[in-house]
Amino acid sequence: MVMAYAANAQFFELPEGKKRVVVPFKLVRNLLIVSVRVGGRGPFNFIVDSGVGIIVITDPAMADSARINTKRRIQLSGLGEGSDLEASIASGLTFDIDGVRGSNLSAAVLNKDQFGLSNYAGMPVHGLIGYDLFNSLAVKLSFSDTTITLARPGSIKEFKRGYKIPIKIEQNKPYIEAGVNVDGKSPDVARLLIDFGAGHPLMLENALHKLPQDRKFIQGNLGIGLTGPVNGLLSRVDELDIGKYKFKDVITSLPFDNPQVAAKDRVNRDGSIGLGILNRFAVIMDYQNNMMYLKPSGNYKKPFEHDMSGLEYYADGKDLHTIVISRVEPGSAADDIGLRKDDIITAVNFKPVAEMTIQDIDNIFKSYNDRSLLLDIFRDKKRQRFILTLKRRI
Repeated sequence: MVMAYAANAQFFELPEGKKRVVVPFKLVRNLLIVSVRVGGRGPFNFIVDSGVGIIVITDPAMADSARINTKRRIQLSGLGEGSDLEASIASGLTFDIDGVRGSNLSAAVLNKDQFGLSNYAGMPVHGLIGYDLFNSLAVKLSFSDTTITLARPGSIKEFKRGYKIPIKIEQNKPYIEAGVNVDGKSPDVARLLIDFGAGHPLMLENALHKLPQDRKFIQGNLGIGLTGPVNGLLSRVDELDIGKYKFKDVITSLPFDNPQVAAKDRVNRDGSIGLGILNRFAVIMDYQNNMMYLKPSGNYKKPFEHDMSGLEYYADGKDLHTIVISRVEPGSAADDIGLRKDDIITAVNFKPVAEMTIQDIDNIFKSYNDRSLLLDIFRDKKRQRFILTLKRRI
């Protein structure tokens, strides 16, 4: 996520006498979600996102339930095709993450929930938290057991078989230099945002002209920025080098140019790496010493795969158990069998989607090429069945 607003220096503190606290998180559609209490109320679900400066409350109803008072209004801008968002500033807030306490914090409260993060994740999501947490403490993220360790700087030991990479903090966000081989030639040095709030492996801005014309592309929604959906193309680059780690055939998001956003973003960068890469490691972020430490985890060598159905969908209904198709990619497997926007998926291979998470459905649709699935679809007050054969598109 991107934001053109600089947060004041604020910080979280560990409970007295503790050097570290281990916090569980949920990993849903490559969103890293923790439980937070705000002003003693909650719990609320917040995405841990190194791409935001100030805390963002995306659900205005939460501000009411947590009795948050707002003051002056600001404009938020970021990657996305809509206009700047209106938000109000709240200050003097307390946040508690399993006893790790942030006092006198500020947050931007959106006047309207334009993210739809709860619908995307299939569970309630109330906001985003980033710089204040990362800047206060050393943060270790373990995706193998879905825990975050929050510790005093210097109290987390470096990985014995890991690798440390220098980072630079600009406008409250972390950047690294990496090698990106776009066209089969020698890698170019790219300046990339480390974005724990993004699901993609790699996003490159202004790089469409560099890819060979015979490269496969698909068009689609690349995610959600602060000002709406990020549209563009998906393809693969030949190689991504992060320190000593090299990844081949990396699925890469290529957003369409947005000059308005580029003019507002004063940090010179070439793109970002997201959880599609970062969740292949155990990661330590140490803002105080300008270092990131990486140690490969069990899925380090897992091939990069994208959705093979051609469907985009979201969770709806009071319990977020209704799966609604929002877009069908032309020429995809789903398009070939006649699935449509606004169709409701009720079951996959006879299993009701109400018994599945939206992450379970994602995993099925990106499982393997030529896999046949039986979908139960509700359309025009009628139930229909379709056989969907997955097709690798990039």
